[in-house]
Amino acid sequence: MKKILLICASALFLTACADKEAYEQAVLEEMKADKDLADYKITPEKMTDCVVKMSSEKMPGAFSFDPARLTSYQNYTKMLSMRTVEDKKSMLEELRKIFGSPQELVAARSNYTTSVMDCMGTIIAGSESSEKEKAEEPVAVETKAIGKEVVEKVEQTKEKIEKKVQGN
Repeated sequence: MKKILLICASALFLTACADKEAYEQAVLEEMKADKDLADYKITPEKMTDCVVKMSSEKMPGAFSFDPARLTSYQNYTKMLSMRTVEDKKSMLEELRKIFGSPQELVAARSNYTTSVMDCMGTIIAGSESSEKEKAEEPVAVETKAIGKEVVEKVEQTKEKIEKKVQGN
């Protein structure tokens, strides 16, 4: 009995991995075609990881290997293939059918698009803050050095004033 359960779990796990990998590959192809990523110096692979993670969180299914999530991976992969299909009208009808309704298709596309935008913003903000930190490091060192000099001069001036006060 344990062997049968193990075989079934293994088969489900392999299927889930294949579906998620197909979705990742479809997202990667989309990211490679996105010219904005090159402008912002974002690698397609980094963007793909973020988009897959973020969009998966809002897909149906409670966890990665949930059958509803596996179906979503398949449906999202098919949705992303729309760019390369010649007969877009029949593909759109098929997508409406597999997603269940036009509203569900719109919700899925919105989830994907929102994930792309959020990831782009997050990655850009992260790279800008790291560049800003790098740029500020020499300034901070210089400020500390100047600060030490100022403190030393203030101490010297303070000593001079104290000597004059004590001398009077």
